[in-house]
Amino acid sequence: MSVIRFNLGRFNFAVWLLLIFTAFPFFAVSQTTNSVDSIRVWPSPSNTRVVFDLKNKPEYSYFTLSNPQRLVIDLDATKNGVDLNSLSHDSKLLHKVRTSNPKEKHSTRFVLDLNKAVKAQVFALPPTAPYGNRLVIDLMDLEQSQAIVKDQQSNNHNRDIVIAIDAGHGGEDPGSIGSAGSYEKNITLSIARKLQELIDAEKGMTAKLTRTGDYYVGLNKRPAQARAFKADLLVSIHADAFTTPQPSGASVWVLSANRANSELGRWMEKSEQHSELLGGAAEIIQDTAAERYLTQALLDMSMDHSLTTSYQVSRSLIRELRQVTKMHKKSPQAASLAVLTAPDIPSVLVETGFISNPEEEKNLNWSKYREKLANAIFTGIKTHFKDTPPDGTLWANQRHDNRKRTHRVESGESLSLLAQRYNVSVTSLKRANNLSSDMVRIGQVLTIPSS
Repeated sequence: MSVIRFNLGRFNFAVWLLLIFTAFPFFAVSQTTNSVDSIRVWPSPSNTRVVFDLKNKPEYSYFTLSNPQRLVIDLDATKNGVDLNSLSHDSKLLHKVRTSNPKEKHSTRFVLDLNKAVKAQVFALPPTAPYGNRLVIDLMDLEQSQAIVKDQQSNNHNRDIVIAIDAGHGGEDPGSIGSAGSYEKNITLSIARKLQELIDAEKGMTAKLTRTGDYYVGLNKRPAQARAFKADLLVSIHADAFTTPQPSGASVWVLSANRANSELGRWMEKSEQHSELLGGAAEIIQDTAAERYLTQALLDMSMDHSLTTSYQVSRSLIRELRQVTKMHKKSPQAASLAVLTAPDIPSVLVETGFISNPEEEKNLNWSKYREKLANAIFTGIKTHFKDTPPDGTLWANQRHDNRKRTHRVESGESLSLLAQRYNVSVTSLKRANNLSSDMVRIGQVLTIPSS
């Protein structure tokens, strides 16, 4: 028995030595299992998003400090592979990103030095092409006021028609990526900016962008911004994609009735938002069981108006877009798209083409082609609102005046003479009177369009 114990003792001693020497390198390596490969900063007017790209899923904790304002991020078992001195940005909230003494030997502590007090949200995101594991820090400006279109109630009969233009994706979200490496977010912003220029140049119209640069805006925030703008229409610009390169062509989308009904139910549960939907009427309507029926009736009418207008605008857009590009769908399509869910604002989504199609990707990267698309969208919007301008707008007032502006043709008068007298074009005069030729007859009553 003593010999056996001795042999076992020697055996155990040898095994322990082997385990110590072989496990030590593994133990040393396993202390740092993750790494920060890059850091990206996406500033916007009211917030800033900081993204840490990591090798693996992050294990993290964070806290804030004041005097001065700082946000401290601890990444467990992580090393930093980023040169922070080369990190540049234009954020008004973030001063710089630096490292500090970590709470544990093999961890990394990042400190975000802030320019002011902010509300911070920190969360991890799983890999989504073209990105891998990420830790996202959203810094929100507590003092930033919502951008609102100037109040024109004092000049109620001459306000501008407000178009909210939503450039799809942005910042951390590139959208679809073409085979040549084109990002949907860049194409949509380019078209949106051109569309804004066209609308702003038109008397009686104003355009507002939901995003003005390369940053991300949450899907639910986009219709909320349109409401803050007091928009008469929300147009969301996108570029489609598919798993194969064959599909091509543009399409226009509206909210499906099923999604609209479910969204209406959600809005009903949020009584604090009724005043936004009803223009103040909800402040008078008390939220009692008896009066909720009236509230729902008003919301139903608002939703019906939005859906009807959205469909009418989409048909006008399709008529113009097919002059520029092939249409993937020749009639308006309905889908459950978050950006279209405002029950009080007519909303349409324009897919300008398939970025997954090499030929269309090439076209979408051509500035002249994007200008043509923007012009088609502008013409479609303008045509709709010329026919049915919202109440209280300059165009509605002009349309009302136009009904009273007539001329009875007398001997010796012609279309060209009348066009010159009333400072309008012959083409607009013919269009206003559904004339197929330049001929007019004595005694004929003509409608004179606005100049």
